[in-house]
Amino acid sequence: MIIEAIDKKLLDLSAEADKELKDIYDQIDEIALKNSDRILNSFIANRVSYSDFADINGYGNYDAGRDKLEKIFAEVLGCEDALVRPQIMSGTNALYLAFSALLKHGDTMISLTGLPYDSLQEMIGLCGDSSQSLKENGVRFEQIDLVNDEFATDRIVERLQKKDVKLVEIQRSRGYSDRSSLTIAQIEELIKQIRKVNDEVIIMVDNCYGELVEEKEPGHVGADVVVGSLMKNLGGGIASTGGYIAGRKDLVAMVADRFTAPGLGKEQGANFNLNNSFFKGIFMAPGAVRNALKTAVYAAYMLEKLGYKNVSPRYDEKRTDIIQTVELGDKESLVLFTQGLQESSPIDSFVHVLPAPMPGYPFDEVMACGAFTQGSTIELSADAPVREPYTLYLQGGLTPEYGKLSILMALNKILKK
Repeated sequence: MIIEAIDKKLLDLSAEADKELKDIYDQIDEIALKNSDRILNSFIANRVSYSDFADINGYGNYDAGRDKLEKIFAEVLGCEDALVRPQIMSGTNALYLAFSALLKHGDTMISLTGLPYDSLQEMIGLCGDSSQSLKENGVRFEQIDLVNDEFATDRIVERLQKKDVKLVEIQRSRGYSDRSSLTIAQIEELIKQIRKVNDEVIIMVDNCYGELVEEKEPGHVGADVVVGSLMKNLGGGIASTGGYIAGRKDLVAMVADRFTAPGLGKEQGANFNLNNSFFKGIFMAPGAVRNALKTAVYAAYMLEKLGYKNVSPRYDEKRTDIIQTVELGDKESLVLFTQGLQESSPIDSFVHVLPAPMPGYPFDEVMACGAFTQGSTIELSADAPVREPYTLYLQGGLTPEYGKLSILMALNKILKK
């Protein structure tokens, strides 16, 4: 039994956490209730029925269930329309699909959150030699860095006054940087300032890891395009693949033409008998996000009380995504933590985690992800580039109980060192 193997000091601290974190857990429950209310109302308004789960194969024409699913996603995300498909295999794939549809040769895009995270850099053309990168296809890239975890609003407004920028992109989560993730309130205020000087530029938000953490989504505060993966929050731990692009109807139509072909748009695309899991995934998503947040808060509390530095967010800070980070200080601790998490996973618990190369990343990585869906980060996972200061990125947790057991196992592994 895992609990029997845990050091008593950790078990005592865990019992203390259960008492100290009650008020924070209650706040998380309240947001989950409000988001559940919005999703349930959307299901009822769109008259979802059992027949909407039918397997439509081949071209995928006349899929009424798929159409309802995309209406629900659009409503939940505060958008006019959405493209939600199993053929979109990841968040990175969804982002590339959106960028390549909306940006043409000679267009300029600006990242308003500094350098994009590692797997996007080759897509843009900041590294690598792919002939299909945005830069190789004539798209100009600029970046404006954050200043003390805030948008450089004055610089952004001044740059956009020239009205020669086609698209600006906001990365809501921190990626592999040491900045804080961005709140909906921060994004809303920036969008207001941008619209005062430029009402034409496309404002796109990479929403990965952030869905349903707050009461509003980027679409509710004026974002034109919102992009994410179903193997994260909105899949609810049930969807086994897929991604979404939501936003203005005309922009989603452009993305759909890129996804299929001009003239076909959203009308084609077999559902691979996944409509049921996609509907069920977004229905269960508020609970899955709630559980991931409780797991992250618990992990932060334990790590802070054990004396680790640079735990972010701190256990009592406002959260806008499901990511938790901590500087573990040395390579051995980083590897041991991920090994402990993997050994307490329901799937592949026997796998021995070691640093290794990973496609799309410039450094060796350690990754613990004993998930039912390969690469699912709404299920409990941890990964990190093996480089100083050896910062671990933890996310997910389908239930707080399983999350607690795995965190205890990982910490016990380091303690035994």
